[in-house]
Amino acid sequence: MQMKMKLSVAATLAAVAAIASAQDAQVVKIGHVAPMSGAQAHYGKDNENGVRMAIEDLNKQNLRIGGKPVKFEIQAEDDAADPKQGTAAAQKLCDSRVAGVVGHLNSGTTIPASKVYNDCGIPHVTGAATNPALTKPGYKTTYRIIANDNALGAALALHAADTLKLKKVAIIDDRTAYGQGVADVFKQTAQKKGMQVVDQQFTTDKATDFMAILTAIKSKNPDAIFFGGMDPQAGPMLRQMEQLGMTNVKYFGGDGICTSEIAKLAGGAKTLENVICAVGGSSIDKMPGGAEWKKKYDAKFPGQFQVYSPYTYDATFVLVDAMKRANSTNPKDYIPHLGKTSYKGVTANIAFEPNGELKNPATTLYTYKKGEKTPMN
Repeated sequence: MQMKMKLSVAATLAAVAAIASAQDAQVVKIGHVAPMSGAQAHYGKDNENGVRMAIEDLNKQNLRIGGKPVKFEIQAEDDAADPKQGTAAAQKLCDSRVAGVVGHLNSGTTIPASKVYNDCGIPHVTGAATNPALTKPGYKTTYRIIANDNALGAALALHAADTLKLKKVAIIDDRTAYGQGVADVFKQTAQKKGMQVVDQQFTTDKATDFMAILTAIKSKNPDAIFFGGMDPQAGPMLRQMEQLGMTNVKYFGGDGICTSEIAKLAGGAKTLENVICAVGGSSIDKMPGGAEWKKKYDAKFPGQFQVYSPYTYDATFVLVDAMKRANSTNPKDYIPHLGKTSYKGVTANIAFEPNGELKNPATTLYTYKKGEKTPMN
């Protein structure tokens, strides 16, 4: 009986200590911004899932930073893929004094938001925005852990010219910072390789009817179409290409179309089999921790995986890794440590160039077999 009482007292004291420790913990907020509404919400949800999963895993570690236990929380914001809402969300996170930000998804929102974060001294790491212009200002608060459009657009053009020996290509872009940027890189590389750009058309990131554009392109008889944009446009475009009998035309695009969702949006069109798209990074099975991580993700968020969640997961850990090395959650203290990152993540061994770009980024090409996204390399 006496022994049981001693154990009971010890257990009670341990529980009290744990509660006191939890109450004493400093709450550290990590911001996340992506489109959580509108046609691109499936990307945003996937990205946010990655951050939530990282925060849950970090909190299991019972970390102490600056001599105090820390509890991480997400502050999630919706920018609806709109640049104005993106800067408003960034300012809200600055005003809330979050410790760091993962995001944004789109280059068109991330580029203007990066200035807001720089001005208020909060670091952000994107695992999705790929326009090279993002890192040109040289902000010490801006980091990217995925290959940029220079790598993606060039890889696709080289595959079209060198592997498939295609001669004529038409180009369409949605006039966003991302779509126009990746299309320009593809065009420049294709022309250097001797390919002929037979037509160049423009649309928007809200359009769903491409019949006039595609009819004009069909008359030029291209071997391929390159589309700079996202899957809410690519899916209907593939359906309309089939309706026009363009079933032998290859369809290239960057990571914006390289999703699981595009198979649903294409609605069973045979043209899906002609898609070749590029993502900055290794395929999930070739990532250092990809296969195991994906099992955990699918169990937690069934049917929601798209592209970027492994990168937003790693981006969260990269921010916290810098905090640990600085022994501080204050951005002023840990920003200098971000540039010295050497972190073994799920996606890659992460280290940065002086401008915040990822060192030695990988690129993977994908196609679709029986509606499933399948790596080609």
